[in-house]
Amino acid sequence: MRTFIFLLFIGFAISMSSCREDFEFEPSTGGLTFSKDTVYCDTVFTNISSSTYSLKVYNKSNKDIKIPTIRLAKEDSKYRITVDGMTGENQNNRTFKDVELLAKDSMYIFIEVTADVASSNPTDFLYTDQILFDEGTNQQKVELVTLIQDAYFLYPKRFSDGTTETLEIEGLSDSIYGFFLDENDPVNGNEYLWKNDKPYVIYGYAAVPNAKTLEIEPGARIHFHADSGLIVGNGATLKAKGTLEDKIIFEGDRLEPGFSNVAGQWETIWLTAGSTNNEIEHVIIKNSVVGLNIDSNDGNFMPIKNTEIYNSSLIGLYAKTAKIQGENVVINNAGIASLACTLGGSYEFKHCTFNNNWVSSRQMAVLLNNFYTDENGNEVPFDLNQADFKNCIIYGSNTNELSIAKSQNPDTIWTVPVFTKCVIKFGTSSNPLYNFIFDENNIRRNKNPDFLDVSKNKLIIGDDSSAKGFGDNIGVTNDILGNPRTTIDAGAYNSVIFED
Repeated sequence: MRTFIFLLFIGFAISMSSCREDFEFEPSTGGLTFSKDTVYCDTVFTNISSSTYSLKVYNKSNKDIKIPTIRLAKEDSKYRITVDGMTGENQNNRTFKDVELLAKDSMYIFIEVTADVASSNPTDFLYTDQILFDEGTNQQKVELVTLIQDAYFLYPKRFSDGTTETLEIEGLSDSIYGFFLDENDPVNGNEYLWKNDKPYVIYGYAAVPNAKTLEIEPGARIHFHADSGLIVGNGATLKAKGTLEDKIIFEGDRLEPGFSNVAGQWETIWLTAGSTNNEIEHVIIKNSVVGLNIDSNDGNFMPIKNTEIYNSSLIGLYAKTAKIQGENVVINNAGIASLACTLGGSYEFKHCTFNNNWVSSRQMAVLLNNFYTDENGNEVPFDLNQADFKNCIIYGSNTNELSIAKSQNPDTIWTVPVFTKCVIKFGTSSNPLYNFIFDENNIRRNKNPDFLDVSKNKLIIGDDSSAKGFGDNIGVTNDILGNPRTTIDAGAYNSVIFED
């Protein structure tokens, strides 16, 4: 009983002390300190809300203080702040009064911004403001700075009944959130020409219909919102041809540095069955679910040259019964496979680098097959007419980075894949499909390609690379950086001497 009474007394004492209301707060005298003098909110697109940024405010004195005002300097500020979880006295959270801060304590201020390019400085497109603490001689301030980018915004139409435009895709039971490009859009003009004067921001799937061509200028930057992508329909064409100096970049619309290498931020570039005369050159595709999704094209080989695909949450280049000629293609890191050539097709890859160091469960750097298994467990075969890999690197963190699977249907064409002068990460196998892997004249097996920095998508090879001097002269005269191939190295890059 004594123990119970003692614990009850302790609990009562604690509860009483936690309810103290006798703190005496003195007015602030300007002695606050801050976690930073300037809060740089990363680049945002015009009229698109930023991420939330934080500022920590410290009272390092021995006195409990009351800050008479915390406010944004501009009366019509595009910034919004919350102070220690409190909202301000006006609708846009611009002013806070009599904010209490205990001795030796701190509080957080959270900051967001939504501004248009017209609000920014016309010479540098910076939008600025200040958070002001107190008034008069006691006033302190923290600067706020944001870069605003203007952009072309493409998104589905909203109709008068409240519904939005959708796309019906053959083979899909449900419509998808998307829209057809417009040759005479009242805001953007001709949407079949994506220009390089300012970025494009895509919401939903932008679709190129039959008999139309989407041409993308060198240097254009395309940003996709979550669950968005590009569809090139049956009979439609994509011409994405950048230059060495002005590459075309496809990525997500989160511009903060923390998102620069985050996979799965947007969906895919989908070249559907029957799309025709597509060309991709000097293009970077990063942080998608599937970088390039290529269904059976119209019978012509599709060229993909000097192209980089990084950080795909599923597959970097997903080909299904496709016909592709790839030169100087680099694909790094994907949740399933960097390159998947499936359901047969015809493929020729020269001087390409396929690597996969994905940290969780996945399959391969390169996956090749000519069938799938249906819901009843039956094989559905397709013809593999060609699969040539010349002067390529196939590498990664798994023991085996190459997977080959052949249909058991004897009536299906299976042209034996050819790997010539390739560096391949592979352990051992008794499967006759892999007999070529032990040909030391053509395969350097499990030899380090000496990449510069896989984690940063820098797959340049060093002077100690196993790929150095191993290739044959097959007519690809320059590497992906435009440098002449004086010695013929395997992969997309010439070897270089790394600086310490």
